[in-house]
Amino acid sequence: MDLAVTESPLEQEDFLVIDIERFQGPLDLLLHLIRQQDIDVFEIPISRITRQFLTAIEAIEAKDLDNAGEFIEMAAGLIHIKAQMLLPKYGEAEEEDPRAELVRRLLEYEQIRDISELLAGAEAERARRFRKGFLEPRPRPPMEETPLETTWDDVFAAALLVTPPDPGIHIHRVTTRPVAMEDKMNLIIGALARVKRIEFSRLVRPFKSRMHGVMTLLAGLELTRRRRVKLRQVEMFSELWMYPGVEEADDSVSEGDES
Repeated sequence: MDLAVTESPLEQEDFLVIDIERFQGPLDLLLHLIRQQDIDVFEIPISRITRQFLTAIEAIEAKDLDNAGEFIEMAAGLIHIKAQMLLPKYGEAEEEDPRAELVRRLLEYEQIRDISELLAGAEAERARRFRKGFLEPRPRPPMEETPLETTWDDVFAAALLVTPPDPGIHIHRVTTRPVAMEDKMNLIIGALARVKRIEFSRLVRPFKSRMHGVMTLLAGLELTRRRRVKLRQVEMFSELWMYPGVEEADDSVSEGDES
């Protein structure tokens, strides 16, 4: 059953119509031509198949030339096999059928294609039944009853070997250095004797200790209460400034001062 070139080069007896775009490669097209016409793959009529293959690839357009290399290579191989079969044979030695290598490639391709379709069908069926990443739960191993062969003496001996864990409790004593308020008050008075005003941050920056900052603030509040110092802040959370108070003060504050 040959391809007859009539009005459409891809029609043969009104049923063999080839759409080249739906084939994955030349082996797929060649296998389709063989199976569509119910041809024995071991007895391929190479002349007819070659003619049909060449007629089919004539539909390849210029824009598809990048993907047409494999089809053209297969067409050249078919023509080569056809030429080998037409040439006369010399000698009595029996040569291998030129179609043998082509038959082997076709059978391998058909087997791989069938396996691929089977796996794709199994994947689609699994995707229909289970969500992505689903793993079937493994059955638990059967529970077997093990006879107890341990005596109470063995249990008691094992219990004696158990030692209590180390609680790991360590006593940590934190010692603080006392900061006298009088020292901070003298510090503020001495600083205001040298300058007209001073920032609170400048008084506590050299010490780098929270305790010194707290005691300096308490000392400033105490001096404010005694009207020795005035505190001023422009806005909330801004810098705290200290100014000399309205009362005249000594150069230092002693522990005996009374408010």
